[in-house]
Amino acid sequence: MEQHPFRIANYRAYWASRFATTIASTALSLVLAWQVYALARRSMSVHDASFLLGMVGAAQFLPLFLLTPVVGLAADSFDRRWIARACAALLLAVVATLGWLSWSGQMSLTALFTAAVLIGINRAFAGPAYSALAPNLVPRESLPTAIALSSIAWQVGSIAGPSLGGALLAFSPQAAYGTATVLMVIALGAMFLIGPVPQPPAQSDHRPLQRILDGFAYVGRNRLVLATITLDLFAVLLAGATALLPVFARDVLHVGPSGLGLLSASMGLGAAAMAILFSWRPMRREVGVKMLAAVVIFGAAIVTFGLSRSYWLSVVALAVAGGADMVSVYVRQSLVQLHTPDAMRGRVSAVSQLTISASNELGEFESGLAAWLFGPVGAVVAGGVGAVAITLAWAGLFPELRRARTFDSPELLPAE
Repeated sequence: MEQHPFRIANYRAYWASRFATTIASTALSLVLAWQVYALARRSMSVHDASFLLGMVGAAQFLPLFLLTPVVGLAADSFDRRWIARACAALLLAVVATLGWLSWSGQMSLTALFTAAVLIGINRAFAGPAYSALAPNLVPRESLPTAIALSSIAWQVGSIAGPSLGGALLAFSPQAAYGTATVLMVIALGAMFLIGPVPQPPAQSDHRPLQRILDGFAYVGRNRLVLATITLDLFAVLLAGATALLPVFARDVLHVGPSGLGLLSASMGLGAAAMAILFSWRPMRREVGVKMLAAVVIFGAAIVTFGLSRSYWLSVVALAVAGGADMVSVYVRQSLVQLHTPDAMRGRVSAVSQLTISASNELGEFESGLAAWLFGPVGAVVAGGVGAVAITLAWAGLFPELRRARTFDSPELLPAE
């Protein structure tokens, strides 16, 4: 009989830490992006400031890209709890420093971009450690529910974080940074409540490069996992509109920082609703077709957002996009966690995280570049159309995706 994850003390502490971290990090991302765009607009046009805003994503992606092989191996070789604790401490230091700079009137673009790089380093190590730690905290039969609950922590935090950040930003940036600092203290404390958990023994075969390559090779052999990871990568890379939300809030919809908070929370709101549904009724049938349909809906919703001049229509469009994206996230995470050996889970999670970050942070750079070339509206609309086109292409290139009926389908087994 399945044991509910919240009955397990270690998982409760893990969930609380993830929830607090998500609120703090998403609020931090909102405030950082707004301050970069506001400082840039003092001397730049909308197009040039949009490009600089996209560079924030590149600053976060580059360290994650360079560190991906190392962080996956680290999550499989060292105590994942201590990696997560170190990451929480680093993020705590970043938000506290930004709060002090804002309070003292010394905030600059250099400080903000330095913080973006440190956030990228933090995310590089935290992602595989958190992802690989969760399966060690619950029985295997409880893992799909644990994944859905972890997604709820992320998505609800993604709603609360931008909403809280936008409201506090309208009052003062230092209030937002101060609140994020308190949340990171809570997150770090909760992580220290997690007791010893089983973890694969550290391998001492003196072949670290081969072990790194094994993670990439595993993903390459499992065509269904490869299809889900790359579909999400290219769809969100093209259609990611979140980097340009400060532009839309200030210069398209004219709603200011308080309106930006709700815009930023809208995708999380739709995703949280879907995650709650999955925690109550987990997806069990036609997982591949449902993922394909969800990405098409995601692209169409992004197009709607790009064309909208109504604030509330924009909010609804982003909420629909978030709900559709959650389907993709749920399918991908379930495949990776359920069909990866524990001894390799950190490395495979690192590969998955690399594609997620490429679609998010590198997607922010792509959005900024496209907005510089075509304007913010043209960039968003073209990206949504591109996501739909990619989905149709993947349906043909990866028939395994169309044929996947359940998470235990034979297509899930990697080729020998």
